Amino acid sequence: MAGFRGARYVSAEASTRGEWKPGGSKMPGADAYATSKQCNLATVLAFARETPRLRFNAIEPGFAPGTNLGRDAGPFVRLLSKYVLSPVAPLIKYWTNPRTAARMITRVLTDESEATGVYYDEKGHPMRGSAQVHDPAFNARVVAETRALLRAVPTA
Repeated sequence: MAGFRGARYVSAEASTRGEWKPGGSKMPGADAYATSKQCNLATVLAFARETPRLRFNAIEPGFAPGTNLGRDAGPFVRLLSKYVLSPVAPLIKYWTNPRTAARMITRVLTDESEATGVYYDEKGHPMRGSAQVHDPAFNARVVAETRALLRAVPTA
């Protein structure tokens, strides 16, 4: 919907260098953004399997006009986003605004169910991510590569 062509994960180390699989987006930063979201979701699902006594869930807050995402737009577009589009955003499919997103996130966080490994949409309903993100082998790979990369970072 937003023009992303999907995540282009190669490896955790490649991601630090800004390297992605070919065929990605023509928008600067879009592959980095999509890949980071893919890896966040893969990590949530892996952690939910690794530690079932804790709750690990992911939330897709939706597109929120009027936030700092449009900081590079001109003044007219920023004003339009903040004062015209943001108030009506919750009425548009896949859109939200900070207030509505905060309410939904709070509802998910305070839910007393034992649900874990759930991916919620901008309305707080369970949704399904990509087939790759639900592949336990891919999840384990993302987590293992990230842990290895973090171990290699020198500490003070």
